[in-house]
Amino acid sequence: MNFIIKLLKYLFNKINFYLSINWLKTIYFNFKMFPFKIAKKMPVVFYGKVKLQCSKGKVKINAPIKFGMIGFGQKYELFKVSKKNAQLTLKGLIVFNGHVQIGLDYSIYINNDAVLEMGHLSSIGANGKIICMNSITTDDFARIGYESQLIDTSFHSMKDLKSNVTYEKIGSIKIGKYNYIGGRVSIMKSTHTPDYFTVSSNSLLTKNYCELGENVLVAGFPAKLIRNDVRRGWEEEDLEGLLII
Repeated sequence: MNFIIKLLKYLFNKINFYLSINWLKTIYFNFKMFPFKIAKKMPVVFYGKVKLQCSKGKVKINAPIKFGMIGFGQKYELFKVSKKNAQLTLKGLIVFNGHVQIGLDYSIYINNDAVLEMGHLSSIGANGKIICMNSITTDDFARIGYESQLIDTSFHSMKDLKSNVTYEKIGSIKIGKYNYIGGRVSIMKSTHTPDYFTVSSNSLLTKNYCELGENVLVAGFPAKLIRNDVRRGWEEEDLEGLLII
């Protein structure tokens, strides 16, 4: 009897999983972006409703190709109900260096000639926003919480009226390995973080934090050093086992 119950649960979960996939957008996107031998494995999967505003850009995967290794709208967090307002504008290039999770109701914009690069098991949670006008990189195991945003531009030119100097409106963002970034964090242009870096929720990142070194906690608006010698217990978590489908 226990075997039958387990089998039924397994089949039920499998059916739900396949029903959650937006097969039309998944098939269209893979066969548009990749040669047939890669596209047939469908490494990129869209879950639920999504508006593909533009898909004239390119996608590159630097890892062994597997089905569903990149999930757009993946329900890997606590909340599972979508607002069905996800959107993707791909004019530039996305590089995936492994399995990647992008949560529910994402908004992603990659401009012409811009590059978004995401490391193995890097992620951005539900209602996350990425606006890439130049270069945004998240390294392996860079885990970014819900309602956070990465924006590498100030959109409009700003000028110092005393010196008459016009500030650059476009920069770059580089998030290090094993970064644990809380919810509702704004990561703006010129932000660079070291490995094993922790950011408290509702913080603002605006500069290069690498001089702080590894195993630090920052918080605030803008973020400042709060504590040394602290980090997420990565060694105790089996993220690959939990998150890779």
